Amino acid sequence: MPSRAGVAGSTGAAKLAEYAQAKARRRRREKMIEAVLLLAACVSVFTTVGIVYILVKESLVFFAQVPLWTFLTDRQWTPLFSDAHFGIMVLMSGTLTSSAVALSIAIPLGTAIAIYLSEFAGHKTRETLKPLLEMLSGVPTIIYGYFALLFVTPLIQIIYPELPGFNVLSAGIVMGIMIIPYVSSLSEDAMRAVPMSLREGSYAMGATRYQTAVKVVVPAAMSGIASAYILGISRAVGETMILAVAAGMQPNLTFNPLEPAATITSYIVQVALGDLPHGSIGYQTIFAAGLSLMLLTLCFNLGGHWLRRRFREAY
Repeated sequence: MPSRAGVAGSTGAAKLAEYAQAKARRRRREKMIEAVLLLAACVSVFTTVGIVYILVKESLVFFAQVPLWTFLTDRQWTPLFSDAHFGIMVLMSGTLTSSAVALSIAIPLGTAIAIYLSEFAGHKTRETLKPLLEMLSGVPTIIYGYFALLFVTPLIQIIYPELPGFNVLSAGIVMGIMIIPYVSSLSEDAMRAVPMSLREGSYAMGATRYQTAVKVVVPAAMSGIASAYILGISRAVGETMILAVAAGMQPNLTFNPLEPAATITSYIVQVALGDLPHGSIGYQTIFAAGLSLMLLTLCFNLGGHWLRRRFREAY
């Protein structure tokens, strides 16, 4: 008969082997999960690379026929006319003007709403107002466009009768209203992440709630608030339907919001839905314009990254 020590030794070895097998299976499952998560994380990277590849590839075909210097300095944009001109600054001026109007509405109001919800509103008020505010971002943008054209423009014309029916001002105002939830929601989340000890220390020094909110909480949360601003800027630069409906889609080199103008996105929609043959110089303009828009957005994102780093280091 086998000894008791031999039986115990064989049982221990079997348990060790079973434990090693279970550990190996768990490690394989973890590796598989990590691979799936890595693939999911890479989807956005692959998508971005694909978009950049298509834009650059098609834009090189365009710039083989239109010099880059002409594209950057020409003061007219008439690529679909017999006397074709390809000055991207015409579309860039409309994009920047409409974005400036929208941000002049969205940033102050969004920041003020965020301060109220974070520092002054009660729990029930916050839980009621924040979902209602975020519902604005769920309204289709074409509805905002017709709201700007049929309500905001006639309202402004009461004050300024010479305002044309299509103009950048009304489109920018409504676009700013649409962007408010993006700015206010992210800014409010950043402010609520500020440690309560900072607020308590401010109150202990005799500061009021307003002084604490403006001079303590907002500076401490500025990194997140800057991210909200950059998101709002990117949303404004990339908006299409509001400007296509209410701004007129007239390619004018102007920074006056009281005039009609075309933006990069509205021009892309206009050409993409037209009858231009693929491969024609007129059709290739949408890729050059799209590349310009992407570079503009990249500049804003890099600026926002720099701001976040600066305020994170300061606080």
